[in-house]
Amino acid sequence: MQLIDYLVFLVYFIIVSGYGIYIYRKHKTKEADSKDYFLAEGSLTWWAIGASLIASNISAEQFIGMSGSGFAMGLAVSAYEWMAALTLVLVAVFFIPIYLKNNIYTMPQFLSQRYNTTVSTIMAVFWLLVYVFVNLTSILYLGALAIETISGIDFTYCVYGLAVFSIIITLGGMKVIGYTDVFQVFVLICGGLATTYLALDLVAEQYGGSGFIDGLVVMKREASSHFHMILNEGQLTIPDGMGGTRDAYMDLPGLSVLMGGLWITNLSYWGANQYIVQRALGADLKTARSGLLFAAFLKMLMPIIVVLPGIAAYVLYQKGLFQQEMANGLGHVKPDHAYPVLLNLLPNGLRGLSFAALTAAIVASLAGKANSIATIFTLDIYQKFFSPKASEERLVVVGKVTVVAASLIGVVVAPSLRNLDQGFQYIQEYTGFISPGVLAIFLLGFFWKPTTALAATVAAVLTIPLSTFLKFQFPGIPFLDRMSIVFLVLVGLMVILTLLDPKSRNNPDGLDIETAMFKPSAGFVTGSILICGMLSALYIVFW
Repeated sequence: MQLIDYLVFLVYFIIVSGYGIYIYRKHKTKEADSKDYFLAEGSLTWWAIGASLIASNISAEQFIGMSGSGFAMGLAVSAYEWMAALTLVLVAVFFIPIYLKNNIYTMPQFLSQRYNTTVSTIMAVFWLLVYVFVNLTSILYLGALAIETISGIDFTYCVYGLAVFSIIITLGGMKVIGYTDVFQVFVLICGGLATTYLALDLVAEQYGGSGFIDGLVVMKREASSHFHMILNEGQLTIPDGMGGTRDAYMDLPGLSVLMGGLWITNLSYWGANQYIVQRALGADLKTARSGLLFAAFLKMLMPIIVVLPGIAAYVLYQKGLFQQEMANGLGHVKPDHAYPVLLNLLPNGLRGLSFAALTAAIVASLAGKANSIATIFTLDIYQKFFSPKASEERLVVVGKVTVVAASLIGVVVAPSLRNLDQGFQYIQEYTGFISPGVLAIFLLGFFWKPTTALAATVAAVLTIPLSTFLKFQFPGIPFLDRMSIVFLVLVGLMVILTLLDPKSRNNPDGLDIETAMFKPSAGFVTGSILICGMLSALYIVFW
């Protein structure tokens, strides 16, 4: 990076920090309020909710990890983004009304209210472990990897810098996170689109053309294997990050992305995940639904920003460019180096903008994850078991201390992930150890009133052991299919245990649900039809 790149990045840093301070001071009240701090209750607009959802979701996991998967397996990995758009519509229609109608503020609170304290505590602990040791640490690792590659700054210092930046934003609470995320999304989309355009232009130049369209034509011709949404077994071999190869089908097993495990991943992530759902829990139903629909449209755009550059890097690599950079001294190609290497090819100034976009995505995601960790620990562990009568001010202080503690753990653990081949697949697989249990418990808790606390407890306890058993005893099963198997087993067990309980027919713990609350507005229906139409067209063209 040159001086102008650092100046562009400095401007970004000053704007985000300054805007965060402005929001904090503008909305700061004399009395501490834990719900206001953790949820920004009633103060986020629909566009702030939608932008915050995307800013928190799109991070190094996508920019680095998904671009790496784009390099390795192509457009097929876009299924995570495009199916998420449809999932957001379903969550807005069926999940959010239930949360708001029953005054739910945290996911463990829902479990406690619907089942009992045992279920909520088990899942709260599971969520904290996954958020800290899988999500937070992997975002720090991938972000630091990118910044090290682009700037040459030592990996350890990059980890420290990202952690400190995110802590500063997180300590201001959800209001600061939500509104700074609007600017973060603007930066990451502008910088991301610029990177995509220049990457495709570079591809075109290597083959005697110029511009975005020529680049797409060349990529489709030179990497036709990378333009299929549905992968068959043995169709595509990809690098494993350790010098060998493996079947891409193990990551994206054919029709399972449309009818199997990917639904479990998306529904549990977008509909039963504190990190995501809490953005909408402080709003009214109309605002929350509009925010989720806005996020769904932004989701449709994401593969252009994060997957196409990965495919471009693959075509350039096949052409003979940056052979050493893709290995980075390891002696074999490492897909997660694709996006950082591309950024180094950008012109001065624009490199700084793209670097700012990447940093914006990383910091926004870290801040959102840290806030969720603090929310669950403070409201569902500390207040419930350690200090039931804690003052609002005390809860806010505990939340801030938790943010710092979680970030420190992430700083310590992140360097241990350096042997990963594709960070995105690592996150999906190990988050998937609890996703089947979470979704089974939530779906039956929502829509089948007889479901008992015992059934939910069994599902909560068995989700990790079952996933672990299948992973090591049947390593040939793709992890998305493994999630489907675990989900079906857990649902079956929950149904059987519920039916065997004579008291389940008169279960008093069912939620307050009215059919009318699931009816969306005409504008929401129109937007949803547009998304379904775009999805259908994409799968028809790139099947």
